[in-house]
Amino acid sequence: MEQKDIEYFRQLLASMLDEAQQKGDSTLEDLTDNNEIFADPADRATAESDRAFTLRIRDRERRLIKKIRAAIQRIDDGSFGVCDECGEEIGVPRLKARPVTKLCINCKSKQEEDEHLRGD
Repeated sequence: MEQKDIEYFRQLLASMLDEAQQKGDSTLEDLTDNNEIFADPADRATAESDRAFTLRIRDRERRLIKKIRAAIQRIDDGSFGVCDECGEEIGVPRLKARPVTKLCINCKSKQEEDEHLRGD
């Protein structure tokens, strides 16, 4: 991979990290600002459902942040863009579509096929 591509992905991942952290911070603010008392049990159930949904979103953001940081670390150690399974270079178009990926399209397709066969 060319140096200009590496710098492009470093900037893209840094931008994604900033955005994910901001979303996470706003989610936490939403959770802490919501200390209402509900007279109607249905309203309370709706609020609890919304809170659970917000927590799932927060968890997804947390996992994405972890993947972004790992991708930045791979850039730093020189292994970014190399498939963990086969060792081949991951194509730039795939990395543009999913910059945190660790698998080339062939290995990812095989992984998904295996998961489908196992029923995961």
